[in-house]
Amino acid sequence: MGFVFGLVIGLVVGLAIIVLFVRSENSRSKLRNQLATTVAAFARMTVEDSRKILPGQFYPSWVVFSQRQKLTWLNQHLTKIWPYVNEAASDLIKTSVEPVLEQYRPIILSSLKFSKFSLGTVAPQFTGVSIVEDGADSVTMEMEMQWDANSSIILDIKTYLGVSLPVQVKDIGFTGVFRLIFKPLVNEFPCFGAVCFSLRKKKKLDFTLKVIGGDISTIPGLSDAIESTIRDAIEDSIMWPVRKIIPILPGDYSDLELKPVGMLEVKLVQAWDLTNKDIIGKSDPYAVLYVRPLPDKTKKSKTISNELNPIWNEHYEFVIEDATTQHLVVRIYDDEGVQASELIGCAQVLLSELEPGKVKDVWLNLVKDLEIQRDTKYRGQVHLELLYCPFGMENSFTNPFSSNVSMTSLERVLKSGANGTDAIENEKAVTQKKKEVIIRGVLSVTVISAEDLPAVDLMGKADPYVVLTMKKSEARNKTRVVNDSLNPVWNQTFDFVVEDGLHDMLILEVWDHDTFGKDYMGRCILTLTRVILEGEYKDSLQLEGAKSGKLNLHLKWMPQPIFRDS
Repeated sequence: MGFVFGLVIGLVVGLAIIVLFVRSENSRSKLRNQLATTVAAFARMTVEDSRKILPGQFYPSWVVFSQRQKLTWLNQHLTKIWPYVNEAASDLIKTSVEPVLEQYRPIILSSLKFSKFSLGTVAPQFTGVSIVEDGADSVTMEMEMQWDANSSIILDIKTYLGVSLPVQVKDIGFTGVFRLIFKPLVNEFPCFGAVCFSLRKKKKLDFTLKVIGGDISTIPGLSDAIESTIRDAIEDSIMWPVRKIIPILPGDYSDLELKPVGMLEVKLVQAWDLTNKDIIGKSDPYAVLYVRPLPDKTKKSKTISNELNPIWNEHYEFVIEDATTQHLVVRIYDDEGVQASELIGCAQVLLSELEPGKVKDVWLNLVKDLEIQRDTKYRGQVHLELLYCPFGMENSFTNPFSSNVSMTSLERVLKSGANGTDAIENEKAVTQKKKEVIIRGVLSVTVISAEDLPAVDLMGKADPYVVLTMKKSEARNKTRVVNDSLNPVWNQTFDFVVEDGLHDMLILEVWDHDTFGKDYMGRCILTLTRVILEGEYKDSLQLEGAKSGKLNLHLKWMPQPIFRDS
């Protein structure tokens, strides 16, 4: 009996093993067929197909852009001649960078110089090159480069305490794009007059600081100060639009030098729905704005405590050297007091997207990183008002923030010169006071209607009205209540006497009227720059803090300019 039972159990187990084996083989065969089909599909894939699958930032630039070519031949030749390039370039870089290092030298140091500078034995690798179409009188090339260097760079650092430290800069890793400009094109060999080179884009720059024979952490803050100095020196000496000019043929190449081409007027209006970085309470946000991230060219707003919807209404000016490639960066931080501030989010605006002389009102979504935007988490929005004013176009439009607008008639005569005499000669006799322009006037606001307001009553309706407030003067008006409507029509006009139009703002809040109170429905915030420039305009504005709805407005400005000393 036991034998029969064991035989049956053995047959069942054997059959089960056979069935599982067959199923496993069938499954593996199916997977192999699917893999073969996938490989065949990838083999037929074009660059255009790959663009549909993943965004361009996940691919090397030469894969995404067909005009970018590989440079295997150049890398082979560069490896051979690198010892000679190292010897020539090391002295050139040392001579040009040392003055910039001295300019950004931390206040805790009395001296910051190179005691040894060598680029090392490892040549950089160029991974792609492309031609940029920017005019008939030049040829512009952009070359993508990667470099894991074994450089030998030693900084001789001296503090005011008399301490001398040799600091080694090692483990340099760099990825970026170099720009070469051959201009002007001439009919004499080598067919161009000069070469300009610059670092067009700095994707990654990593390095390590080490005190030879000691520990750099023994002096608190020294490592961060030196690292910040090195990065600022690179930014100010070679980052685009800064460029180095090498004349090839005799001639005047002053037109190739870095020159301001315009002014960017920025009004930081507000931020909305910021991510809360504090465990207790709310974030204390402030904004940092820059076109070139240098200490003297970076602007910082005031900190607004315990607020996720801060209103700043602050104005800044930035000098623009290349409107086609430069961009404005806004970074919002949470102020942590004595601790390091925590980044809430950042955003950027390309200046090429701005129409000269035209005010552009933009809302920008904040992201974690401007280079790699893989994080899709919502971090809030920032509201900016932008006005780009190129030099040489002053007669075609008026920049209300220009210092020339604020001059009296006497000052204009002194500046332009009388009887051909330049104003500089008169400066000894007359002291000109810098004046800040105050644009005074009457703002006429017509609240025409609203559309698609959110329902807040139990019956799916609302009884909306609008409260209008000037932020600086706190002057206030409100419309009548329109009962049982999500698309109310008011057609009511209100006049406000504005004492300082460039620095004031209009706040429109929509409320639902109830018998025993009121419910907030949303708001719109307007600066007065556009109406001051255009005189009059109509616009439809989306409600902030509401799921839907917009306000239809008509604004008119009647100016009465006055001046004050600042």
